[in-house]
Amino acid sequence: MKYKVKKTKSICTEITVPGDKSISHRAVMFGALANGTTEVTGLSLGQDVKSTIRCLKELGITVNMVDGVLKVTGFGLRGLRAPKGVLDAGNSGTTMRLLSGILAGQDFSVTLTGDESLSRRPMKRIIEPLQKMGAIIQGTAEGYAPLTIKGTILSSFKHELPVSSAQVKSALLLAGMYARGTTAVSEPVKSRDHTERMLSYLGANIGIDENTVTIEGFPLLKAAPIQVPGDISSAAFFIVAATIVPNSTLIIKNIGINPTRVGILEALRIMGADIVEDSFTSKNYEPSTNLQIKSIQLSGTTIAREMIPKIIDEIPVFAVAATQAKGETVIRDARELRVKETDRIKAVVENLRRMGAAVEELPDGMIIPGEQKLKGAVINSYHDHRIAMAFTIAGLIAEGETTIENADCVDISFPGFFMQLEELCHA
Repeated sequence: MKYKVKKTKSICTEITVPGDKSISHRAVMFGALANGTTEVTGLSLGQDVKSTIRCLKELGITVNMVDGVLKVTGFGLRGLRAPKGVLDAGNSGTTMRLLSGILAGQDFSVTLTGDESLSRRPMKRIIEPLQKMGAIIQGTAEGYAPLTIKGTILSSFKHELPVSSAQVKSALLLAGMYARGTTAVSEPVKSRDHTERMLSYLGANIGIDENTVTIEGFPLLKAAPIQVPGDISSAAFFIVAATIVPNSTLIIKNIGINPTRVGILEALRIMGADIVEDSFTSKNYEPSTNLQIKSIQLSGTTIAREMIPKIIDEIPVFAVAATQAKGETVIRDARELRVKETDRIKAVVENLRRMGAAVEELPDGMIIPGEQKLKGAVINSYHDHRIAMAFTIAGLIAEGETTIENADCVDISFPGFFMQLEELCHA
């Protein structure tokens, strides 16, 4: 599918966005490991979360949607059953990595596979530390999926991750539930902490000491209602749009503002963005708020080090915003972008250049001069949902028409993105 977008004059409306994808994955998985029926409202309906639901159903878990509420019935840590065939995680790295931690401690064998993109993403980062816990897990010779896992008895371990990663941290903490004693995971910089928050909410004994998280083995998880706030990673596209499209005022309701996820708000505010929060609430240990965004002239900045884990998924659309700022913007320490659904550093640089922007590619980021006039172009999405959506936003300020190739990949995280965008621009 190709999607065409043209320059818009302003954005003035009020919207909501789909439920947070990261929290949705965990709500379904952890509900499957709890005793009783967990009712989840506000669930993301993207393809990635559907991959998690499909895998859990094949593992014997009952999952039903009733009047917009997802009901997950679990029977504790040992309530899963051997699937009849291979589990397909689709395009979802969260599904594959987190399930690997859970499946390592079961009493059956299973194979996890994924689509072509997921099968190119590095899995040694979970294979090797899980093996230190006694897991019997193997990928290809190069360390990619498919992963073959033979469930076994695990041992607690103290891990020190070389690179901060919420998915790797979560896989190890989940494996730690099947190990006697205390499992500890330390990171150089704290990554998103939805796993720690939700497991604690459901009854696990979680300890947090700066960048180290611990979990006690064999917790008794109890079902409890989970409300998923709006996904700040999805909202980021519209936040940037309202900031850089002149004469715009946008209200986005019920957005999750987990402190480990608000890098996009922090970075834009450092650049001078006009973003106001109100109506703060907190449910199942996850905070949320309403956001009001008004268009304004941004100033260039540098984002690096501890900021990167909090903005890693939003960097493609942040780079678009940087082209409109006064002065130069530098993005460093973001090498992790090279092993996402595609090499996002390369994809962003290439597509900005297609739109006439000057940008310097770095091994771990990019340098973007500001106040650049973008021109409509044909954009290669690389079948990456965040690249497709980021350059759709770029098309809103570019002269002429911008065409997004393979645009249907947005359904991975944000079904209905283009329909909502059109409503936004014509409100």
